Amino acid sequence: MKILDQYILRRFLYNFFSSFFILIVIFIFQGIWLFIDDLAGKGLGMVIIGKFIFYFIPTLVDKVLPLTVLLSSILTFGTFAENYEFAAMKASGISLQRGMRSLIVFVLFLGVVTFFFANNVIPKSEQKMFNLRRNIAKVKPAAAITEGVFSDFEGTGEGMNIKVDKKHGEQDRFLDNVIIHKKTKQNINNTVIKAKSGELISSEESDIIQLVLKDGNYYEEVIPKDAKERRKQPFAKSNFETYTINIDISELNDQDLEEDQNITTNKMKNVGRLIKDIDSLRENNLEKVEAFSKNVVNRMGAFPLQTPVDSTQKNLQLIKPKKKAKEIKLDSIKTMDDFIESLEQWEQIQVMKKAQNEVSSILNTVKSKKEELQSRYKFYNSHILSLHQKYALALSCIILFFVGAPLGAIIRKGGLGLPMVVAIMLFLTYYFIGVFAGNYAKEGNIHPAIGAWLPTLIMLPLGVSLTRRATADKGLIGFGHFIDRIKSLFKKKDKEAEEQ
Repeated sequence: MKILDQYILRRFLYNFFSSFFILIVIFIFQGIWLFIDDLAGKGLGMVIIGKFIFYFIPTLVDKVLPLTVLLSSILTFGTFAENYEFAAMKASGISLQRGMRSLIVFVLFLGVVTFFFANNVIPKSEQKMFNLRRNIAKVKPAAAITEGVFSDFEGTGEGMNIKVDKKHGEQDRFLDNVIIHKKTKQNINNTVIKAKSGELISSEESDIIQLVLKDGNYYEEVIPKDAKERRKQPFAKSNFETYTINIDISELNDQDLEEDQNITTNKMKNVGRLIKDIDSLRENNLEKVEAFSKNVVNRMGAFPLQTPVDSTQKNLQLIKPKKKAKEIKLDSIKTMDDFIESLEQWEQIQVMKKAQNEVSSILNTVKSKKEELQSRYKFYNSHILSLHQKYALALSCIILFFVGAPLGAIIRKGGLGLPMVVAIMLFLTYYFIGVFAGNYAKEGNIHPAIGAWLPTLIMLPLGVSLTRRATADKGLIGFGHFIDRIKSLFKKKDKEAEEQ
């Protein structure tokens, strides 16, 4: 490697790792802010919180790495242009492409490493982080209660759902506006408890957590033995100033925070697993659609399936002598209206109601099945999207380099001021296009492959255009070219007018 290549690569690597470190710290704080309520003040210890952050960092690579490549490229080549180092290179006969040669090799290598990271490290990290959050919620019941939604108390032996408006105090022990749905052994909610406030009381020596509710109401469904009384749906209501629920957490004390649960989403799968699951999901969805369509056709009875006739049987029928067709009188044929009119009035009403109920039932079935199939295909589309995003992420690092490097040479600014602004604007454009395209792809409005590749494909012509302009030593926007074209058009018109 020549001295020039070493110099350019060294400057780029310095900007690359510096930018990566700064951006990863920013994104860590931004991401941890979403989970801080579930981690801080729960008595978890710094080791558990450190593990959570460690598992969380790889999930940020798909956001941080493209921005890092873009920013470091603009910084490196902007500094070269600002210090007239590019001018010296060009005076020595070294073109922009020649100066980028060592960096092109590095970026290609980075693309390969990025794909390996997205295929192997990120899915494992997603699974580790998911299981850690799930196990923390089991060990610390206060962490299992999420504000504003119903939360299940898993593994406690108490079948209940708890909803609170707000948690506060030490270790979030104090609860406001508590609603509890207690379940039977058949997993049926037959008891509702509402309280204005509550408190979780526990001790390290005890396996019992006390949930003390204050100023509330207790509603319990009563199931009489008499069937007629059951139709009235009776329930018992009582008021209380203090109501205590003892929750056994002996099973949770033996919970391993590092235990891996057999739970996988599309983000937790590598390429091989995604391809396999995509094929199985597609076949399963097609079977569901085919089975449902046959069911609807059979229920409607309007399109009976034609059974195939054996060719031998058909030939024998042709050999048989034709019988004289019976003459059919026109008066003997009745339409559906004639059939309805031949019935009694009560029979007509009965037939119409039965038909209406049947149609309504079919429509309700179709509506519910439509929602189910939409959910299935959304799940299927998310797998295809995740598969293509792994490849698109690797290619995006390469394309964004060819956007940032010539852009830095054109704007001729080093430092962190203007390059940072330009890089963030371009990245936000790239990122939001990806978000919107991904959402459209999951809903089935566009193909998932297009949703994954769209932001990268939009940046591709931009990179080609900027590289050509930087090579030709042109500005960011060639206003002079357009002005010259307009002037030439006016001159041509004046010349034609003079000739006439």
